[in-house]
Amino acid sequence: MGVTVDVHEVFKYPFEQVVASFLRKYPNPMDKNVISVKIVEEKRDVSTGIVYRKRIAVCQNVVPEILRKHSGDCWKKVNILKVPSIQLEEESWFDPQERNMAIRSHCLTWTQYASMKEESVFRESVENPNWTEFIQKGKISITGVGFLNCVLETFASTFLRQGAQKGIRIMEMLLKEQCGAPVIE
Repeated sequence: MGVTVDVHEVFKYPFEQVVASFLRKYPNPMDKNVISVKIVEEKRDVSTGIVYRKRIAVCQNVVPEILRKHSGDCWKKVNILKVPSIQLEEESWFDPQERNMAIRSHCLTWTQYASMKEESVFRESVENPNWTEFIQKGKISITGVGFLNCVLETFASTFLRQGAQKGIRIMEMLLKEQCGAPVIE
């Protein structure tokens, strides 16, 4: 079945500043769940100027301990949940001429039981060219763990919604620290 998470935010800062803050956002003391982010590939298309990046994020396993501690016949499939961290892969395409950055992310851990995919865009706001829109759509589907599918999807949905809001707060804080007050005009 799956659950979806949609986020839309307008940062009252220019596109280049928002993208720069996004790329420096993690790790951050405001979100202890993200342990590290490493660029594993980066290249620029000389004809278009588009910069492609692939990053791997290592995050703490946030599945509740009660679900990770159980064992026995009905819980055998969830033994996979007993990992200390999970990995996410993020690919981005930064187009400085079009002033947008597309991002696709997916989980590399638990792929036989879970699918987590996000698509995000940073782009110049149509409302004000000095502002930046952020649009994110995510989907989480969990299969193969019986009655726990729905429980884990509900937990994941709640966690990702809260995480998206925390990420927006971190972005706002970084932007204020690095760029000053937002552009009001």
